Amino acid sequence: MRQYLWYPGFHYILKRIDAMLNLEELFKARRDTRHFKKDPVPDEVIEKALGAGHAAPSVGLTDATRYYVIRDENIKKEIKKVFEEYNSKAAALIGNEGQKALYNSLKLEAIIDAPVGLLVCYDRSVLNDFTIGTIASNDTIKFSAVCAVQNIWLSLTAQGYSMGWVSILNYYKFKRLLGLPEEIEPLGYFCLGKPATDYGQQPMLQQSGWKNKPPRPHVTEVSAVNKYPEPAREPGGLNYTDNYNENDLPAQLQQLIDDKTKPAGSLGLLEVLAKQLGMVFNTLQPEIINPNIIVFAADHGIAQHGVSNYPAEVTRQMVNNFLEGGAAINVFCKQHDIALKIVDAGVNYDFAPNQNIVNCKIAKGTASFINGPAMSQAELQLCFEKGAGVARSVYQTGCNTIGFGEMGIGNTSSASVLMSVLCKIPLIECIGKGTGVENEKLNRKIELLQQAVANYSGHADELSYMAYFGGFELMQITGAILEAKNKGMLILIDGFIVTVAFLCAYLINPSVKEHAVFCHESGEKGHKLLLKWLDAEPLLHLKMRLGEGSGCAVAFPVIKSALCFLNEMASFESAAVSNKT
Repeated sequence: MRQYLWYPGFHYILKRIDAMLNLEELFKARRDTRHFKKDPVPDEVIEKALGAGHAAPSVGLTDATRYYVIRDENIKKEIKKVFEEYNSKAAALIGNEGQKALYNSLKLEAIIDAPVGLLVCYDRSVLNDFTIGTIASNDTIKFSAVCAVQNIWLSLTAQGYSMGWVSILNYYKFKRLLGLPEEIEPLGYFCLGKPATDYGQQPMLQQSGWKNKPPRPHVTEVSAVNKYPEPAREPGGLNYTDNYNENDLPAQLQQLIDDKTKPAGSLGLLEVLAKQLGMVFNTLQPEIINPNIIVFAADHGIAQHGVSNYPAEVTRQMVNNFLEGGAAINVFCKQHDIALKIVDAGVNYDFAPNQNIVNCKIAKGTASFINGPAMSQAELQLCFEKGAGVARSVYQTGCNTIGFGEMGIGNTSSASVLMSVLCKIPLIECIGKGTGVENEKLNRKIELLQQAVANYSGHADELSYMAYFGGFELMQITGAILEAKNKGMLILIDGFIVTVAFLCAYLINPSVKEHAVFCHESGEKGHKLLLKWLDAEPLLHLKMRLGEGSGCAVAFPVIKSALCFLNEMASFESAAVSNKT
């Protein structure tokens, strides 16, 4: 064996083996640290760690990772307040009281204690230009930032320092607090310093008894391709059969309305609505039973391009607001005794199992449709199926009236493009402010969406457009509308975005319009034009553009009024009032 010691590369191999052994120890030593000493962190330590982060893999060389260093104590105190506010909400979601007490006892951050705060972000603006690494998913810029975080953590550990990841934050407030540019998205806030403990060489949460980490990684070998049939694609879309009413009900309803103690037509749209209600429910005495509003929520890849005034995280935050009862739709539904259900059609978040949300998640948001389709045809069909399933489950509760709302940052962009390509209306006439974008930002939104339409090279049929430019919540609403019509339900249509989902359903089955009530005309630019294209008369004109199904709830008393006059108002004969001669 001695002769091999003189092999020229032998010492190099020994050094590499030694380095690998040291790296294994480094992996084991790295901790998510919450307890720090007060020792300052030298600049050269931070520079070396950030250099390691910069050397991390960047998928497709997107190079989107950005860093911000914080030492100011006043800024840390304000960040701590943002953490505490959100942490209290997180604790409130824990149903088990013992687990809640343990959670509240945990030290989950060291914002004040750590000498240095580090903000690791990713820059969404890199998506504005073609990048190899983002063809399949915009999330690759986030994944690259995570790679940088791991390198920074390992570098700090090797230098005798450590880091703790603080993710329990309201990122919208967090961004505003620090004055971050709109295109910069925080991955998390990190506490840096010299660790005060090694936590017994185990993760802190394991040491505290929260959860044990398994001794070995969970690995499954995939040895076969999972082949499944593509969903059947019927000519013209979904195949729904209508049951046409062939009796004289329309004439009977009109006679009933005309015989009420009023001049003919004097109740305006209420008379039209009353007749429609009778036709939908196939009776001269229609009634609304167990009304429901369903809010479908999903994230959109196009939101990463800055087409909204709000970051994509607001979708998830607003869904939590719905679940906590704090949104406008909660207030209005409570006011009018309407049941409210929230559907996760594709939010970029994993909601807790004990939260009252219907899980229909297709994926964690669509892809950006700037250079490729938002979803596949298989995903589109799955959206139709899942949406239909939601409507069917609501119908089975005895509900005969269903309204639709939506939540999804970026969905006005998706709706505007769909309206344009499906109705053959110039895109500029379909794009509005959405969440309130104006001036240069609105111009940038228009440019991006025009670029997306110009880049489209698919088939010029409705289903191809829906898959390419649609959103998971939009297409699930489409499927739900079709199924609601199939079940003979009254369908309440909210504002611009839900009307675009209705447009998609209408192009698949035009008879859905017989069951649809258009609750209001939105303040969104394209809505008035779309209603005109559909030859639809909205009940209200309140300049609302909130979404959430709020228009359905606000219009509900008007719909009830149409029922009341039809069912309870006296006729000329019963009231002994002379009719016109």
